[in-house]
Amino acid sequence: MNFLWPQFLWLLLALPLLVLLYLWLMRRKKKLALRYASLSIVREAMGPAQSIRRHIPPFLFLLALAAMLLAASRPLAVMTLPSQQETIILAMDVSGSMRATDVQPSRIVAAQNAAKAFLAELPRPVKVGIVAFAGSAQVAQGPTINREDLVAAIDRFQLQRGTAIGNGIVLSLATLFPDAGIDLATLGSGRDRPRGLALDQAGKEPPKKEFVPVAPGSYASAAIILLTDGQRTTGVDSLEAAKMAADRGVRVYTVGIGTVDGETIGFEGWSMRVRLDEETLKGIASRTQAEYFYAGTAADLKKVYETLRSRLTVEKKETEVSALLALAAALLALLSAGLSLLWFNRIL
Repeated sequence: MNFLWPQFLWLLLALPLLVLLYLWLMRRKKKLALRYASLSIVREAMGPAQSIRRHIPPFLFLLALAAMLLAASRPLAVMTLPSQQETIILAMDVSGSMRATDVQPSRIVAAQNAAKAFLAELPRPVKVGIVAFAGSAQVAQGPTINREDLVAAIDRFQLQRGTAIGNGIVLSLATLFPDAGIDLATLGSGRDRPRGLALDQAGKEPPKKEFVPVAPGSYASAAIILLTDGQRTTGVDSLEAAKMAADRGVRVYTVGIGTVDGETIGFEGWSMRVRLDEETLKGIASRTQAEYFYAGTAADLKKVYETLRSRLTVEKKETEVSALLALAAALLALLSAGLSLLWFNRIL
């Protein structure tokens, strides 16, 4: 346990002195009592139970003083508290390889079902946005607390060719920070530009704002969950996009679904070789102070989303607990006074 004002801990040294003072007063009181009554009468009046009782209120008051002194030192403790997460962006791969059936009933259906289950268990105040990416990226649903709109957006996914993982990350950042002047020029133009990006009246991107990087993982109000089954084939470099997220303190949790070794899938007369680029996904998560998860089956994917939900709805953080100690001190002091009044008709 750490303390913001540790110098106040020196006051705890006064407690042993108070104990010694109490013992001296008890001894002095006993001597005075013996002057006016015989030892047998005193012993009869002060039976074992009565003798123990008279020490309980002072002992409780001593504990109250100790708690107050500790509270004055402003202690810090690691506690599990509700997360301050306000917005989560689901960046989901909708490339053609998501048709593969190695994850039953298919990768895309398993991903959709897991995402819906994730949404159903999130606390209602948490906003969620959805970004879909293949050869380009688009905002399927802006951040909202309306779960029905989010489910409808997931059901509207259309599979396309290409995998622009970096574009998905950058568009997720632009969705989280619409007024931050994120540099989207690297996303190209035309079909490579993610749909949903705001332009000014002249058809140009808004002017850049001065940007100062922050510590990776330090932005506690939002996070990105990136799900993909392949490796980047076009668009912004994935690790460069991860650096943009890290510079803004946003964690990017990555989920890999499918076959690590790679396989060939076919559809309507064409075939393609797909392979999960785990190293890049681990690099994205590591750079942004997040985690990487592998989901080889639909059940694995569901467990991944359950784990992510627990990560994003509660967090362990160092918190000042002075108020709790002050409350404990007040309760102990009240209990001490109450017992003293009940047993001896006086306070201590």
